[in-house]
Amino acid sequence: MNKDQLLTKLWEQYAAITPSAKKIHELLEDRGEEIQNDHIAIRTFNDKRVNIAVLEKPFLNVGYEARGEYNFETKKLYAKHYEHVTDKSAPRIFISELELEKCSAELQETVQDILNSCDQNVFNNPELVLSGSVWKGNSQKIYKSLLEESEYAAWMYVYGFRANHFTINTNALKEFKTLEELNSFLETSGWKLNASGGKIKGTPEQLLEQSSTLADLFMVDFEEGALEIPSCYYEFALRYPMANGELYQGFVASSADKIFESTDVKLQETK
Repeated sequence: MNKDQLLTKLWEQYAAITPSAKKIHELLEDRGEEIQNDHIAIRTFNDKRVNIAVLEKPFLNVGYEARGEYNFETKKLYAKHYEHVTDKSAPRIFISELELEKCSAELQETVQDILNSCDQNVFNNPELVLSGSVWKGNSQKIYKSLLEESEYAAWMYVYGFRANHFTINTNALKEFKTLEELNSFLETSGWKLNASGGKIKGTPEQLLEQSSTLADLFMVDFEEGALEIPSCYYEFALRYPMANGELYQGFVASSADKIFESTDVKLQETK
């Protein structure tokens, strides 16, 4: 699988449970915009069977290399971002993992049970990053128990390995010169934005501004009955030039921390 095939499959899988992304994509294209992706984010656990070192492999194989590392102490997450070596227009890849050893014994045991329940050969699949929930993530009881401690873990239990969000490169838009303009257009068009930490996270001084929609709600068939829960969201990024004139390529941990909350059930309650 080459780079374009991998990125296309990630988009198709993501768009299948995130209809808002396709609608926003079409809305902007109808105004003459050509959409470019800034980055694609993926979630996982730091268990050695599925950690960042495992999920980065298909990206390394198609020409990506690691560039930055990030820590999110409150959410107990560690992340790395990747850039393509030769194709500067390729989206960055952002992979985060839940640091299980920092979580409660109960959550650690639950995640171990989830991973142990799988055919262990599935973790050797070179397309694991596209495999979704390779375990039977169909228990409301397990979902809700994870949700009490970690929204991130609960999301992983249901949705597994897939793109958690795609991101529009706002710098490449012709009509919208600022994130405020784009946000205003989206809200006027009926979309709800993640207001945690402000609708715009980051500042020009930090060289990166980000905003995002609230995650779509997706009906999940649990064994106890169907339940509508947050799936994925669409992000928007505006990058600023560094002292050398080139656009900043990394991420701002304090901003990304709030962007993670786009899938938070609590934010959906204020939708």
